[in-house]
Amino acid sequence: MISFEEFESMFETCEHSAWRLESRSRYASDEETETYRRFARGEDSGWDLDDPWCVVRREQTALGKRFERVRVVDSPPTVGQRYLLDNARRNSAVGEDIRNLWRADAARLQLPEDDFWLFDSRVIARLHFDDADQLTGVELITDPVEISRACQVREAAWHHAVPYGQFVEQMPSGE
Repeated sequence: MISFEEFESMFETCEHSAWRLESRSRYASDEETETYRRFARGEDSGWDLDDPWCVVRREQTALGKRFERVRVVDSPPTVGQRYLLDNARRNSAVGEDIRNLWRADAARLQLPEDDFWLFDSRVIARLHFDDADQLTGVELITDPVEISRACQVREAAWHHAVPYGQFVEQMPSGE
């Protein structure tokens, strides 16, 4: 297990890529933000493209690093997942490539239900959550067998996931 500060630094110290499988139906930390509260009220979320997270992402992508993620989405999407679909506009604007995959498709592909980041195809940062959907810790994994499996998960998920804009257009009305 590593500290949250060590985890955050990995986005700057990675050499070429950070890829995430985002599989949870909700993230309690999102619900604590003003952007979430505005979104839940039906207002514009008010994304700040100059906040520190965005600045770091832009700096790192300018160095040629790739930041990608596949979000697994329920049908119908939860409020938290709809918030993250809205959030993809911000992430994409600062250089992330975000794709989405319906949960039924993820199950068909036998993707794990773990939330994790894969850095440089060499290190897994597995995110641990409690029963209230709060992030409780980050576990680093360097076992070659687990890394190989995570790379396979990345390839399968990325191949079948749909880019954010296309995914939103294809969502049935009411979702």
